[in-house]
Amino acid sequence: MALILSVNGIKPKFGKECFLAENATVTGDVVMGDQCSVWFNAVIRGDVHFIRMGDKVNIQDGAIIHCTFKKYPTHIGNNVSVGHNAIVHGCTVKDNVLIGMGAIIMDNCVIESNTIIAAGAVVTQNTHVESGCIYAGVPAKKVKEISQNQITGEIERIANNYITYASWYETEPR
Repeated sequence: MALILSVNGIKPKFGKECFLAENATVTGDVVMGDQCSVWFNAVIRGDVHFIRMGDKVNIQDGAIIHCTFKKYPTHIGNNVSVGHNAIVHGCTVKDNVLIGMGAIIMDNCVIESNTIIAAGAVVTQNTHVESGCIYAGVPAKKVKEISQNQITGEIERIANNYITYASWYETEPR
């Protein structure tokens, strides 16, 4: 069973049909929507500020979701995939976003809907990523606009696949 810890009397809350891998960690003021998944070695730490996640969010293996003490909470919208070993820290990620493997989203960033952050990209503090684009590089910059086919073929496909993958695992009811 995943490590789920209260911090200062606040325990994480989970929506319906959520999957938490047995070595995932979720602590403190975290509220997760329905059909979310937190994969192996992923950490969601709502200890220094709050974290809010919508429906159909997958936090893949080794990813870290955190926030900044008394400054920046973390908001993650619906239908968001956070790739393996990515870091999402004290920022806002809106709906229908794919954050690639190893990407880093820093404090006070806003990632608008229908966006792809490429693998290994670093979105530096205070960056506002526009909707409908791919951002890549260090620091991350807009490289191109994305089509509706990329939104449904990549962003939605991956989020839906992770609901399927979670169904393959036997879990204890939460």
